[in-house]
Amino acid sequence: MATASPGTRHGAPQRIALRGVNWADYRAVREALDDRSVRMTYDRGVLELMTPLPIHERYKVLIGRMIDMMTLEMRMRVVGLGSATFQREDLERGLEPDQCYYFSSAEKVADWARIDLSVDPPPDLAIKIDIASDSRRRLSIYAALGVPEV
Repeated sequence: MATASPGTRHGAPQRIALRGVNWADYRAVREALDDRSVRMTYDRGVLELMTPLPIHERYKVLIGRMIDMMTLEMRMRVVGLGSATFQREDLERGLEPDQCYYFSSAEKVADWARIDLSVDPPPDLAIKIDIASDSRRRLSIYAALGVPEV
């Protein structure tokens, strides 16, 4: 049985954590909400759902534009995937960065339509914006998925 615990910060609830969620249910929720602006983090039975604030999105876009300009100026090859979902069933972990980028490992991705971390490399860089929540507890998930820089 899943239990919920809402999180609040800056006045309004923007986060909910569900405990006791199995991998199949996480995948079903992720697929059902695929085109909505709900960010999900799954860590071995705990599913956290968050909706970003407008100021969060503003900073996300600004940082993304800075990375775009730097890579353009430096003539670096970059593939940006925004807030794509990265997950591994064998680790029972999954999440969505606010922005993510492939630099050196971009050539190693077999199919850009669907990234499979059991064969494809993780992004080289994941960006997390902390406005209404603290992302430090997600660092272990990024590490388990093999993301080298957050």
